[in-house]
Amino acid sequence: LQKLIHLLQATDDPLIQEQALITLSNSAAFSVNQDIIRNLDGLSVIGGMLSNCIPKVKEKALNALNNLSMNIKNQEEIQVFITQVCRTVESAPLNSDVQLAGLRLLTNMSVTSGYHQKMINSIPCFLHLLSEGTERTQIQVLKVLVNLSANPAMTRHLLRAQV
Repeated sequence: LQKLIHLLQATDDPLIQEQALITLSNSAAFSVNQDIIRNLDGLSVIGGMLSNCIPKVKEKALNALNNLSMNIKNQEEIQVFITQVCRTVESAPLNSDVQLAGLRLLTNMSVTSGYHQKMINSIPCFLHLLSEGTERTQIQVLKVLVNLSANPAMTRHLLRAQV
């Protein structure tokens, strides 16, 4: 895992980055690896890949963070990327793999109310995706919106959102 994280930092080759992210994502299926990746500063390295302009690399980084977000301690570190993930969802092509990967991560990060405030500005986008997206996109957006709606503090923001 340490070598994969170092490889991710050391290369600019998108194919190598993509493969390293896929391997890290698969490794995150095991909770012990989630802790190891966090302790090796892997979350910030993977999060840094969100600014990559190659859509496949960005998608794989979102998938890896999604798998890593099943851990409360990891969520505490991943939460710094929520605003960037929301911007990615908003700017990605409609129904794209990048958009869906971002929505899946936001779904996991919105299961508890701790990070809902960071998603408020994206509510109009979520509602737009709900009306314009394909069924797959709509399902992912609904999961985020259901999580947000479970928080009474979000009611006003959800009802006042301009679409």
